[in-house]
Amino acid sequence: MSKRRKSQRAAEATPKREKVRDIFVPRPFEGLTDEPEWIALRELVPAASAPLRLAPALVEEFGDREVVLATVLPMAAPAVTKPDGRVLVGLQRHQQSGDVSRDLAEALLCALRAEPGSPVAVPPLPGPGPRLQDVLVDGPLEITMHDGFEFWLDPGAGDDPTVQASLERANAAIYPTVRLAAAPAAYWCQVPEKAHVRWVLPDDEDAALDALARLSVAGTLTLGENTRFAGMFRAHGRLVPVWDLPEDVPAADWEQPVTEFAKRYAEALADAAPLDAAGRRARHGLLGRQLTLR
Repeated sequence: MSKRRKSQRAAEATPKREKVRDIFVPRPFEGLTDEPEWIALRELVPAASAPLRLAPALVEEFGDREVVLATVLPMAAPAVTKPDGRVLVGLQRHQQSGDVSRDLAEALLCALRAEPGSPVAVPPLPGPGPRLQDVLVDGPLEITMHDGFEFWLDPGAGDDPTVQASLERANAAIYPTVRLAAAPAAYWCQVPEKAHVRWVLPDDEDAALDALARLSVAGTLTLGENTRFAGMFRAHGRLVPVWDLPEDVPAADWEQPVTEFAKRYAEALADAAPLDAAGRRARHGLLGRQLTLR
């Protein structure tokens, strides 16, 4: 028998792997109470965590395990299990499909099935299955901001020189970030030579864009003197406006300006009248100021 014929027979005898079809979901966190905060933790915040509650069916199957949502985990891992049974799920990771909610739910399920303290294997394309909205008890996120990634570690783990060196490298990459009380999902951050306020708007993109256009026409799109509306970017189906700020003004000083802007924005959003010519020009100009930064 020829080598070609042998290879053909071998191919026929090998079962074909079912191809996993990827589906893009533009608003993966839709339906969750704190959709804008989920987006902010994934796109804007370097180090934060929040406890999650398993859905009753999962509690029945796996027990009432402690689950923590983390912005990022060591090596951008999808999930980690601790020896005591705790599970950490990472929002920011290297491999992902077109449905972030499905990815996170699969990472959580893989961690729950893994032995406590063992590595968690998560497929890059999980295929159809439960999403975050199916595996969690929904509610507001109780977010804790962290200055560094020490929350990754178990007691005493930081004594290891290798672990400590890795932690120091991770911490060095963090830009100072503060969660503002003035508006949900609004964050101040300091980068070299400037600071920003970034706010994940909770509203439909078109309505939000119209409201921003009205404020632009009125000349009230900034956060006050020495600030600049830098533009906006889209994240998971929501708009995220960005303002440039003086780098030497602390985060707390922006609470009042953001509160006042949020009020102006809400009033503009409530205006149901069609945009006039100036508003349409402003809207077009805003579309041309979309950013690619995260």
